[in-house]
Amino acid sequence: MLDAVRYYVALLFVALFPGAILYWFSIHPFIRFWRRLGMPRTYWIHGTAIFLLATAIFLSRGRLLRVQFGTNPILIGVAVPLFAASAALRPAISRQLTQRILTGRPEIDPRAYENHLLTEGIYAHIRHPRYAQLLLAAMAFALFTNYLASYGVFLLYLICLVPLVRLEERELLDRFGKPYEDYSARIPRFIPKFRAR
Repeated sequence: MLDAVRYYVALLFVALFPGAILYWFSIHPFIRFWRRLGMPRTYWIHGTAIFLLATAIFLSRGRLLRVQFGTNPILIGVAVPLFAASAALRPAISRQLTQRILTGRPEIDPRAYENHLLTEGIYAHIRHPRYAQLLLAAMAFALFTNYLASYGVFLLYLICLVPLVRLEERELLDRFGKPYEDYSARIPRFIPKFRAR
């Protein structure tokens, strides 16, 4: 039973996570192009690309999920608190990071979806809680499933994380200017500063 759960979780993780990463690698560096193209066409192009990528991965699942290392209670024991930490972060992030922000609407059409710089709640402690949450979740998925392809997707996320964050920060600096520059100087990217009282 657990082997079947591991397999289907690995399949979902491997099929869906890369498309989410590639979406933002397309949006941030080419934001002016996507703004000219408009939101409906931008979403249609990206939705189609993500669907085709997920379909190709699903059709290749036999090869991609061939190598697995079995159910490992120790790795599952490490994955569970990582899942819990990721789940605990989600409500704190959702209070500021709405669904429209998560899908890139303010970037693609800033006039129709004006938003302010997020500096409250969890954003008063770290600048990129969503990426930190996804890092915990990706690590948990990789350890829980214990498939080579899952570790590969986690490694892909690690490799892409800093360049992706830099692209987003450049876009935020263009959009918000000096307030974002000041905010970046005060607040760390991923790990909060603990100050003595």
